[in-house]
Amino acid sequence: MSSLKLQKRLAASVMRCGKKKVWLDPNEVNEIANSNSRQNIRKLIKDGLIIKKPVAVHSRARVRKNTEARKKGRHCGFGKRKGTANARTPRKVYQKKCPLKSALR
Repeated sequence: MSSLKLQKRLAASVMRCGKKKVWLDPNEVNEIANSNSRQNIRKLIKDGLIIKKPVAVHSRARVRKNTEARKKGRHCGFGKRKGTANARTPRKVYQKKCPLKSALR
């Protein structure tokens, strides 16, 4: 089996993706090995011997579940807190709110 490192790199460049996303047909190794130019690689892509793999799904389901739990007040105990109380909700915010509240009353 010959090394197809060059072909894979060229194909990645032509298809504007990473080398990880390039699929070379294992049944047509000899034909792919003979192509050493971008033009030849383009022809192989057109013929379907070289394919760009689809983008893998990056699910946000777990994140949504966690944010929903945080809205309910989970995961917010003393052990999870890093900053001071003032860093988490500044006192200055309350100082601004008090006059507004009294003005509205």
